[in-house]
Amino acid sequence: MKLTLRFFASVREALGTPSDTVELPDSIATVADVRAALVARGGAWAAALGEGRTLRMACNQTMCKPDAAVKEGDEVAFFPPVTGG
Repeated sequence: MKLTLRFFASVREALGTPSDTVELPDSIATVADVRAALVARGGAWAAALGEGRTLRMACNQTMCKPDAAVKEGDEVAFFPPVTGG
């Protein structure tokens, strides 16, 4: 399954790229599965996207929960929570 990934703010800085296109196994079914597959790469990927990190996610530019379904050609984005006043 081919997906477009987008990274924002501190996630982008940690990975050194704003986006990537990846080919993942067809067994990937949710945004959580995408995150787990990226964490499994280790190194900066595990540090930026690991379970200890609080992240927001979007699929096709719509905020979503980790259990949101993904399919071929989707865009998945990861970014830290935004705060402000």
